[in-house]
Amino acid sequence: MVSAVGSPAQESPAPTPESTPERVPLHRWLGVAAVAMGTFAMVTSEALPVGLLTSVGGALDVSEGTAGLMVTVPGLVASATAPLLPVAIGRLDRRVVLLGLITLMVGANLMSAFAPNFPLLLASRFLVGIAIGGFWALAAGIAVRMVPERFIPRATAIAFGGATAANVLGVPAGTLIGELTDWRVAFGVLGGLGLVVVVALLLLLPPLPATEPVRVRTLAEQFRNPVVRAGVLVTFLLVSGHYTAFTFVSPILQDVSGMDQALVGPSLLAFGVAGIIGNFVAGALGGHDIRKALITIAGLLAAVLVLMALVGGTVVTGLGLLIVWGLAFGGIPVGVQTWILRAAPESAEAATALNTSMFNLAIALGALFGGLVADNLALRAVLWVGAALAGLAAAAVWATRSTRSEAEV
Repeated sequence: MVSAVGSPAQESPAPTPESTPERVPLHRWLGVAAVAMGTFAMVTSEALPVGLLTSVGGALDVSEGTAGLMVTVPGLVASATAPLLPVAIGRLDRRVVLLGLITLMVGANLMSAFAPNFPLLLASRFLVGIAIGGFWALAAGIAVRMVPERFIPRATAIAFGGATAANVLGVPAGTLIGELTDWRVAFGVLGGLGLVVVVALLLLLPPLPATEPVRVRTLAEQFRNPVVRAGVLVTFLLVSGHYTAFTFVSPILQDVSGMDQALVGPSLLAFGVAGIIGNFVAGALGGHDIRKALITIAGLLAAVLVLMALVGGTVVTGLGLLIVWGLAFGGIPVGVQTWILRAAPESAEAATALNTSMFNLAIALGALFGGLVADNLALRAVLWVGAALAGLAAAAVWATRSTRSEAEV
């Protein structure tokens, strides 16, 4: 198992983070930035349908709940891929694996762009799920191998900043492209972006050989750590709660808040900007008391979803609450990941794989359950369900005591 920060005897011939404890060479930060570009592309690929549900549903003659399967399918596949791929790839260089996964994402999005019917579109989303699960399982562990231990929260924030940046630029831009042209064009442009990421990884990421392959036993051992167990549960509750509601944010803004469809893209841009801020705020707070930060994040998410259901009936209140929603959700990935890495510093890749699996399972089930609620109850009900799950997450963090390794950070 590769540790979170690597080892001089195990790393590639390039200088190791431990050899430069006071200063991180620029090429190391550029490598972290390349990983962030990859997370940007992957999250954009996974979440792009959120802003295109209405367009895709109308073009392919399916309901909005059925169109939500474009989020559910890759989430389910990614949840299985995340723990299995690190085991399957053995000692393969992680840089080579990331390049292969990004290339798969490129092909899958081009397939989406030319899909003549909804079943073939879902098949392309299946391939996207393979790429997402594998990439996320490796990305966080790779980022922290690039820097000394005291820079890990910053490197993690940058790597996950690519995810929140996807909400700022990727999803809103894809939504806007789909509105101005066609939803197929949005998928095609995303495929082109993936090619740019391939070049960036080739140029900026150094060789990252695995010194010890991840085994199934290694994954199972992570559940002995109470913080890893709690972190995986909290990830499921927060992410499923978010996606139960957020998968349907476009119809929520239009039907609940009375927003014109042309304003949905700019509104998602505001959501994403808030998410970027939340990501780096959580990264900064991670250097102090990460448990308190997570409780605050979960409580804020629960509160904003309740308020959206109660007082989000105007464009002004809907937009304002959406921005706070973005601030809360932006802190979730880096917050939970930092909590887990601190509790399992010697098993970063295995613990991250489990958390990634649960993250994507939560996306899939959240989108699926949200679709059932929206189709069979009421659109506003998805907000109440999301709020309840976020409240449970806050309680789970509060009830979990820190491990010794976490307390020593």
